[in-house]
Amino acid sequence: MSISNTPKTAMIGDAPLVSRVLARAFDDDPMMRGFFPDDASREAEMGRYFTTIFTGQYVHHALCERTEKAVAFWVPPEAQAKAVPDAETIQQLLDILGDRAPLFRETIETVGKHTPQEPHWYLALIGADPAAQGQGHGAALLRSGLAKADAAGLPAYLESSKPANLPFYEHFGFTVREELRLPGDGPVLWAMWREPRPLTDA
Repeated sequence: MSISNTPKTAMIGDAPLVSRVLARAFDDDPMMRGFFPDDASREAEMGRYFTTIFTGQYVHHALCERTEKAVAFWVPPEAQAKAVPDAETIQQLLDILGDRAPLFRETIETVGKHTPQEPHWYLALIGADPAAQGQGHGAALLRSGLAKADAAGLPAYLESSKPANLPFYEHFGFTVREELRLPGDGPVLWAMWREPRPLTDA
């Protein structure tokens, strides 16, 4: 593993890198395109969106890790009740989303109804800059979080609306648990689950 794709804890001062990487990573994500449909403004708006959820939500209550070209937010079970946006953060998100805010609310509520109740590590978000595709950045972050879940003897859970990503997650032991059709004639969201592995097999 090279120095550039060795996972590090993402700190509040990393917000510019985090938002830049994630805005690029999610440019072609079907769900995010539903929230940010304008090609001309998408990267800037998503940058604001990711800055807001990182600084107002995940950096305080999740395991946020990064490489030079990828970012992941993991939420362990004991933090899941806290890792939700406060009123100020919600208002900032609604301001960024504008007329797409009702769709955003409806989508979040729909997905929330299908969240597994059993204790698990939740991969809230992972993305790598497309310019660094194939360099192992996303895989390094995925392995790092899964190692922690395995050490705790707990399963892992994620959602993806990008079908091309499913084989990547399946390679690491995830299987599709459920398919959800998102509101507003939105895309399919695949809910994926991975049982813990013995540490010797991780």
